[in-house]
Amino acid sequence: MRINASAKLAVAWLTMFLVGTELFVFSPLLPVLASDYHVTPALAGLSVTMFSLAYMVSAPLFGYFSDRIGRRRVLTCSLLAFALANILTASAANLPSLLAVRFFAGAAAAGVSPSIYALVGSAAPPERRATWLALVVSGLLVSLAIGASAGGLVGILFGGSPVFLALAGLGLVLVWLNRWVWRSDEGDAAASLDAAAPDPLAAAVLVRRLIPMVLWSSGLYGVYTYLGAGLTAASFSTRQTATAILFYGCGAIVGVLVGGRVADRLGVRFTATASFAGLCACLLLLRLAFDAGRLVEPALGVSSAVAQLFFPAQQAGLAKDFPGHRAAALAWNNSALFLGISLGSLVGGEAIALGSFGADLIISAGIALAGCVINAILVPSRARAGQ
Repeated sequence: MRINASAKLAVAWLTMFLVGTELFVFSPLLPVLASDYHVTPALAGLSVTMFSLAYMVSAPLFGYFSDRIGRRRVLTCSLLAFALANILTASAANLPSLLAVRFFAGAAAAGVSPSIYALVGSAAPPERRATWLALVVSGLLVSLAIGASAGGLVGILFGGSPVFLALAGLGLVLVWLNRWVWRSDEGDAAASLDAAAPDPLAAAVLVRRLIPMVLWSSGLYGVYTYLGAGLTAASFSTRQTATAILFYGCGAIVGVLVGGRVADRLGVRFTATASFAGLCACLLLLRLAFDAGRLVEPALGVSSAVAQLFFPAQQAGLAKDFPGHRAAALAWNNSALFLGISLGSLVGGEAIALGSFGADLIISAGIALAGCVINAILVPSRARAGQ
């Protein structure tokens, strides 16, 4: 039986929504976990660090195996591990066991995302590849606005265990759904292209192509990590802060969907370079909005939308340029994303410590400007994302 495109996109979207919810739900659950384990929120926050570290380290390895033994096979095994990790999270007796389980969960998630991206990239029509990938990535962004908030509310009312058990159950359902929509011969046929030995020249090109991703995530998350602190310093109330974050999230969803279509029509290099240039300008305007105390919310929404034009263009470019190592390339891209998040958090923290959130915005704008120049130099000039 032939599975239509809508079913594949729907299951891929739900899978990324689940992975995103599992990652983002820890932020609202930190006070609950800190109370359960009798530790400070900062110590409980190490669970997020362990997840991110495991993801960053494991993603390239799982991408390699996905290209070698079959993307469908790695995806279903990783989802099973993901479900087990959430069951273990629900039953973790103390903080050390929680940290160990979260490391395991991060590794499991690292096997899910590259396989999904590679399967979608292979199944998509070449002229719509960026659009398809953007739709799937939007599942992650929607999970930030809906999945994490709903999970946080359940956690506050009933404790963290029901949240993680529900995530485990949904993970098992998605094992079946992914095995259904991705036929075994489809996933393995895509991976069979990768049986050849790695090309050192291609590896060097991939490293160059990942530099813009590191700069993009450094500039963007150097701001986002400390956005709450910046809004508080600007005398925003809790309700105003929530509204500002909502503008940011909605802008991200719009940006990633528009970015896919723009990349398919105008090319990945143009879209990514324009995103960098726009982000630099928007961060400077956001600094002015903070100084004036006006129009901060719409400025955040526009900044987020412009920034997210980059991500589907970057993914589509890698999927197009590395067809023989698609899962591995997209996995390394995810690792570069997490590396940039870590670097951005460090740079933003230093900017906040030495100056203010306004200084953080200026420095992040400078990083975006550097990304604009470097992306224009390093990314090949191709007419369309699908070519």
